[in-house]
Amino acid sequence: MKRYSVFAIAREAMRQHQGWEKAWASPAPKAQYDAIIIGAGGHGLATAYYLGRNFGITNVAILEKGWLGGGNTGRNTTIIRSNYLQDPSAALYEKARGLYENLSQELNYNVMFSPRGLLMLAQTHHEVRGYLRTVHANMLQGVETRWIEPAEVKQLVPIINIDGPRYPVLGALYQERGGTARHDAVAWGYARACSDMGMDIIQQCEVTAVRSKNGQVEGVETTKGYIGTKKLGIVVAGHSGQVAEMAGFRLPIEAVALQALVSEPIKPCMDVVVMANTVHGYMSQSDKGEMVIGGGTDGFNNFTQRGSFHHIEETLRALVETFPMISRLKMLRQWGGVVDMTGDRSPILSKTPLGNCFINCGWGTGGFKAIPGSGWAMAELIAKGEPGPLAAAFGMERFREGRFIDESVAAGVAH
Repeated sequence: MKRYSVFAIAREAMRQHQGWEKAWASPAPKAQYDAIIIGAGGHGLATAYYLGRNFGITNVAILEKGWLGGGNTGRNTTIIRSNYLQDPSAALYEKARGLYENLSQELNYNVMFSPRGLLMLAQTHHEVRGYLRTVHANMLQGVETRWIEPAEVKQLVPIINIDGPRYPVLGALYQERGGTARHDAVAWGYARACSDMGMDIIQQCEVTAVRSKNGQVEGVETTKGYIGTKKLGIVVAGHSGQVAEMAGFRLPIEAVALQALVSEPIKPCMDVVVMANTVHGYMSQSDKGEMVIGGGTDGFNNFTQRGSFHHIEETLRALVETFPMISRLKMLRQWGGVVDMTGDRSPILSKTPLGNCFINCGWGTGGFKAIPGSGWAMAELIAKGEPGPLAAAFGMERFREGRFIDESVAAGVAH
């Protein structure tokens, strides 16, 4: 596959851009693969990529029932951070953040990673104590964060109102190397690299059954026929429970919709990411000028991929107090993504009761930031059959053993 470069752009400009190759191939499925990954979102594609890059396993198929990156990968607010309290979480997310920093160069595809800085506002005294605790934990974990006072918050975010009558800004947990990336580009970059290694990305191919023999996975039935495999990775986000049921086991998860919206584009006014967990809203400004706004999950289980008026009202009512200027903006579009939530709001990277079948799920509302680290850990799990250091704490057995990684309690929010 030809490399992208400034010289390639100049060359194609001279011939009316007629020489560009397709970014990835769309082959028919083969009868047998060494590994099949169900789900061509960011996590599934990253898993396949690191199987090839780190372990030389390239006879791989990535099956997608819709289109590549059409699920949660294309339906999130693109936040990247690693300032988690629990040690296993911090290690996994910091691995992902570190990989993001050089991902464009590695994939030869601009994922538009922007380490613009991320603020988590403390708007109650309880949050102040919690974030100071997180700063100390991050120091021990090797994650660079610091506590900043309200005056510095105002300096970093001039449009913020730090004297809100209900929720004044008392300070913030600041991760200078946090930020955003372009969600579609992350999926496309990994897909292009996977295709270049000879892997098959097969879209419009829904898995309808998982076949096994003597307790070991044997293959999958799909809308494009039966496909055999030696190893199977299930990476399907909000529909993990349904695919797991096909494989003969149950998961301790529930599916809910997470909603977000963007405003009409405006001139640059905020160059950091701000999360306000007390009011459960978060906001950043995209490269196109839109204010990207997100909130919490729906309060009931559902599989919708659209928004609802009451959720917009709840999120914006809270954010308008902290950012008064957004009250004058018009909403451009709104959407929802189906996320799978575990009881402790931490992911599952695990072997399953079915031999040579592995699952990656339960990322809840924080999946995008973890894509490279998740793929790295899942690839090691599939290749070796046992979890490596990054995935060891996130096995399914922790729920039976009462060994929770409770980030919802620790951080007050699981984003």
